[in-house]
Amino acid sequence: MLELSDVDSGYGETQVLHGMTLTAQPGRVLAILGRNGAGKTTTLKTVMGLLPLRRGAIRFAGAPLDRRPYHIARFGIGYVPETRDIFPSLSVHENLMLAARVARKGTWTLERVIDLFPRLGERLENGGTQLSGGEQQMLAIARALMMNPRLLILDEPTEGLAPIIVKLIHDKLAELRSAGMSMVLVEQNFGFATSLADDVAVVSRGRVVWSGSPAEIRADADLQHRWLGV
Repeated sequence: MLELSDVDSGYGETQVLHGMTLTAQPGRVLAILGRNGAGKTTTLKTVMGLLPLRRGAIRFAGAPLDRRPYHIARFGIGYVPETRDIFPSLSVHENLMLAARVARKGTWTLERVIDLFPRLGERLENGGTQLSGGEQQMLAIARALMMNPRLLILDEPTEGLAPIIVKLIHDKLAELRSAGMSMVLVEQNFGFATSLADDVAVVSRGRVVWSGSPAEIRADADLQHRWLGV
């Protein structure tokens, strides 16, 4: 579904990705793991057109991926950034309906995302600044789903959240996975990521250094220590 081939990218004169090559398969969850600074977020931002593609190719559903973020979203990739980036001056309802205005045709509606995250239904008229960190994360995921994506990309969805909210987010992503949603997940929480993933790619210094199954990496303590510091 999503293919990166020999991708180079970075910030200004600083190159972060050095031949990044990975594939996310349809109907599966790919977890991208690695230490801080390994290039995980840079990979996602490059896919979303937020950083330049200096070399290599990115393909989605068999076609070259447009480099304009708006068109990437309309093409079917939903993005939940590490910073969440909800609109603080808008209500929960307005955040969601703004996404719906430019969404692809599909089955994700306001009613469906509220069914997935009932707490948002209780907070529809609250502004973004009135939400807790967990509620903001729910809203960021719900807003991406309102775009009716073919692929959902999430960057550190548990960062800064209380354990009870981490479990809630895990359970909701597990529901999406069971429903067949294709996902790419960047996550520092090893247990969280490997319990959701079908496939795992470990990144270091801007390239994939290992790929395999969650069971394989959970069973290999040396691999975890070498590349993840677990």
